[in-house]
Amino acid sequence: MLTRRQLIKAGAATGVLAAGSASGIALAEGSGAAAADEPFGVPLRPARVLSPVRQGRGRSKGWYDVYRLSPTEADVTVLPGTTTRMRLFNGEVAPVIRATRGRPVFIEQTNALDVPFSMHLHGGHVPARYDGHPAEEVRPGGSRVFFYPNEQRASTLWLHDHSLEAHTENIYRGTVAGYLLTDEFEERLPLPKGRYDVPLYLRDAKFAADGSLVYAMDGFRDRPTLLVNGTPRPYFEVAARKYRIRLTNTSNERAFLLQLGEGDEMTHIASDGGLLPAPVSARVLEIWPAERQEVVIDFSRYPVGSKIVLGNKLAFPGEAPEVMRFDVVRTAEDPSSVPDRLRPVPDLGTPTVERTFVMSFDVATGQHLINGKPFDPERVDLRPRLGTTEIWTVTNTDTRFGIPHSMHTHLEHFQVVDRDGTAPAAGEAGLKDTVTVMPGRTVRFKLKFTDYTGKFMYHCHLLGHMTMGMMGQMEVVD
Repeated sequence: MLTRRQLIKAGAATGVLAAGSASGIALAEGSGAAAADEPFGVPLRPARVLSPVRQGRGRSKGWYDVYRLSPTEADVTVLPGTTTRMRLFNGEVAPVIRATRGRPVFIEQTNALDVPFSMHLHGGHVPARYDGHPAEEVRPGGSRVFFYPNEQRASTLWLHDHSLEAHTENIYRGTVAGYLLTDEFEERLPLPKGRYDVPLYLRDAKFAADGSLVYAMDGFRDRPTLLVNGTPRPYFEVAARKYRIRLTNTSNERAFLLQLGEGDEMTHIASDGGLLPAPVSARVLEIWPAERQEVVIDFSRYPVGSKIVLGNKLAFPGEAPEVMRFDVVRTAEDPSSVPDRLRPVPDLGTPTVERTFVMSFDVATGQHLINGKPFDPERVDLRPRLGTTEIWTVTNTDTRFGIPHSMHTHLEHFQVVDRDGTAPAAGEAGLKDTVTVMPGRTVRFKLKFTDYTGKFMYHCHLLGHMTMGMMGQMEVVD
């Protein structure tokens, strides 16, 4: 488990995830400190579930849904009393698509931004041409249609930009959407559903005095305002019953170590690739950029009128630790429960190929590298064969500056085999698509390539690192 001390030591002026100086973060005048210092002043903004613009029935694939989801600039209220210009899907903060396995989704999109855009369904098992490869970016004013087959297991996915040059700033400025995929197996379980199944999108930000977002690619140490669904440290009114809370970290570089109250129990039920094999009792919950973690919180143990704070134990020096507050305001019937067993990990087969990935920082060039090389769109780094199971060994050699890295694989979820030779903790026993590797550490995972050939990416999801070269390209072949 990452400690706060480890994170604070992970500092360097090179775009890494790091804390400020030991004396605390020096905030620029009008940087939004007031919003950070006065939490729980605004209610949580619900993540609005989108409706299809139309539905249809294909000859062989059955019913499908069509959505419109276009990036555009819009003025929204984030900090009370100010207006913030953001880059948002449909002009909304973190809208959500709820999809069902076996029912495909088409998304019609026009890029209304003045920069390129390439939409990636993070965690999606989709054909290469719809994966959001940087080579497929849509120029300003251009349009295209995305197709998502939805033939994978239920999981919490999300949509974001993957253009070659603009992705870091586009994501920071808000082009994020949820994509919650369910299936018959998950629906049969007695987990909380409907209004008690709540997606929360976490991120950090810095604001000027007029409410505008302040962006600098290396500004990770000075983003003191935490947002949940685009609201600064909000309160959320809940009933005294169980809730399924789906957490997605949409920050560029920020990690969270979440604690409920004084360390009250949360039941960890799912991660990137869906449900865990079994629920895990958690007193803290670690979530790095792009990761998803799902918990069930039972608010029936608190009397009506209680106010329970969700805090971040990785708050930087001088920064308020509160993320949000749950206010128990009423009683409610609760037919839900968490089964002792959730969903077994699928058999990914016996590995026949082993690959090694070394993640490092080149001081001379300022680039982040995989196997000594920065990203080159003209170079294919590996060619996995369809139907083959592989073992990937990822080592972070950046001990000089204490730089953490992560590995995100497109197309396939993977199963963590071990960390430095030790079996993964129970909360990491399910399928993943993003895994963090601390300095001097090694993670091994297993993945199987299925269904789709073509070019896909793999990269660090600390976005400054990716922008500075820490990305590779694989071509899946028959």
